[in-house]
Amino acid sequence: MVLSPQQLLLKYWGYSSFRPLQEDIIRSVLAGKDTLALLPTGGGKSICFQIPALARDGICLVISPLIALMKDQVENLRKRGIPAAAIYSGMHPHEIEITLSNATYGNLKFLYLSPERLATPRIREVVRLMKVNLLAVDEAHCISQWGYDFRPPYLDLADIRELIPQVPVLALTATATPKVVTDIQRKLAFKQENLFQKSFERKNLTYLVIREEDKLKRLIRIVNKVKGSGIIYVRNRRQTKEIAEFLVKNKISADFYHAGLDPALRDKRQQAWIREEKRLIVSTNAFGMGIDKPNVRLVIHLDLPDCIEAYFQEAGRAGRDEKQAYAVLLYEAADIIDARNNLTLAFPGIQTIRDVYQSLGNFYQIPVGVGKDQQFDFDLGLFADQYRLQPIVVFNCLKFLEKEGFIMLTEPFYNPSKVHIKAQKEDLYRFQVENALYDHFIKTMLRSYGGILTDFVKISEPELARRSGISESQVVKNLTYLARLQLVDYVPQTSKPQLIYTQERVNVTDLSLSDETYRLRLEESRFRTEKMISYAESTARCRSQSLLSYFGETGSRRCGSCDVCLERNKVSLNEMEFNRVVELIKPMLKTQPCTLEEIMMAAEPLGEDKVLRALQWLIDNEKIKIEQDGKYRWQ
Repeated sequence: MVLSPQQLLLKYWGYSSFRPLQEDIIRSVLAGKDTLALLPTGGGKSICFQIPALARDGICLVISPLIALMKDQVENLRKRGIPAAAIYSGMHPHEIEITLSNATYGNLKFLYLSPERLATPRIREVVRLMKVNLLAVDEAHCISQWGYDFRPPYLDLADIRELIPQVPVLALTATATPKVVTDIQRKLAFKQENLFQKSFERKNLTYLVIREEDKLKRLIRIVNKVKGSGIIYVRNRRQTKEIAEFLVKNKISADFYHAGLDPALRDKRQQAWIREEKRLIVSTNAFGMGIDKPNVRLVIHLDLPDCIEAYFQEAGRAGRDEKQAYAVLLYEAADIIDARNNLTLAFPGIQTIRDVYQSLGNFYQIPVGVGKDQQFDFDLGLFADQYRLQPIVVFNCLKFLEKEGFIMLTEPFYNPSKVHIKAQKEDLYRFQVENALYDHFIKTMLRSYGGILTDFVKISEPELARRSGISESQVVKNLTYLARLQLVDYVPQTSKPQLIYTQERVNVTDLSLSDETYRLRLEESRFRTEKMISYAESTARCRSQSLLSYFGETGSRRCGSCDVCLERNKVSLNEMEFNRVVELIKPMLKTQPCTLEEIMMAAEPLGEDKVLRALQWLIDNEKIKIEQDGKYRWQ
């Protein structure tokens, strides 16, 4: 029996109705149309590809750049009884082959892949054999060079479409300017433009920007005033701990989180915050992606984000339940200087990038002409120390090498140990008879982990040691020995980022970094940095209107509740009256300074009282300056 989209929603998610636009997007996809869904953070993007994929025979390929997010979505689908899998760096080759076999001949409904994986010859070969019903491209802004997180492997997605020409594509993103929206559809070879866009306006979310020299004192005042769960974003790991300890000392429930923590501890802290055992979580931007917690009342940024896209996405984690919430940005003059300095650090010189690439080859002892698809645990601190480089410079060089397609650097994520018994039953039995020392250990594995003979299963070395009556180190030795005999495949756990060579190592003199591309990216990044600074420093325009206009939404009304609107409300003028005063006096004051009498004469139809109130607000907010001769000039 084929279920309708509404029946699938109720069966697997327990909801009786879709959110705004979800149903329209799903119907567009089911009609076979290429579709771009632009839904803000928390808008329910995943449902938009999961429902149509379940409504049809076949498998949905989901392209995502974030391994942690892929793993979370796969786990969530499996909990709902939906067969799903992911292929990402760090997996054993045999594990990848089993997954591909299940995707081609098994009952998998969703296969998550990174764009880099999708571009490999083996994956392309298998995709031809799969019954693909949908190609879903998450974080689709990554395909545009105008996007804030451009990733070249996304450009290969249009080639994949040639292998599955009748399959529609659904591109999804939370943040895209009009320029990026057009570029996404062009780069993904849409048959015709087809955009579904929910307004970026968040009427329940109040944006506040406060210039503050004593941020910690202001922080305490804010979190004591706004009750409920919250996230506090800071720029570096050291600050997360310092700020959390400061809050605890002030009797405020808080903890900290960053990618450098032990994976088990990260998960424990994340869950404690979700269950509201901890009220506040202090984090780097590593926190929040894919977390479903609708009742966040407060998001505070203690540092200036790199761009409006990142800020909007992080601030948007507040108030997903559509109840009143607050997004607060605290900044000081030094933050503006830091933002511009960070931009400089993000663009190391081309020779520095080449030097880091050369050192990387030496570090892993990879000869020129080889290395493609090889992957390694990467310890940034160790590498930087060995070659006497600044860690931040190394990181930014690696990001550039990634953007140019030489390497890929994954985010840190926890990959538990996995084992698959690959030997035939007869061979395994013979080994157990001939090697009594391993017989009990193998029997314990077989009893403890169902499915270990057909697929990779997650194991715990300490638990296996307890059950086998041996030490944890002996468990590792046993598994390593059995793997050497090719009786099992054993993948030890890791929590380090993976560095993958996406092409053979080239001679550093042949390392091509386009000066034009370099300058283009620098200009785009500078533009985004200056827009972020302008947003923080501006006191003349409603915060919501300012954000909406950045994403191409014009004609929106003042929110009435942000810091700018609250100041404007004190003027006792409605929006239309205030705007009319500005329309009359701004052009003349930009042309030349004028006396108060000249201003009053020009704006006489509006009434003296209203003009004076508007004028006072414009002076207080440094839009108008009074010269030494008493004349008024627009700044």
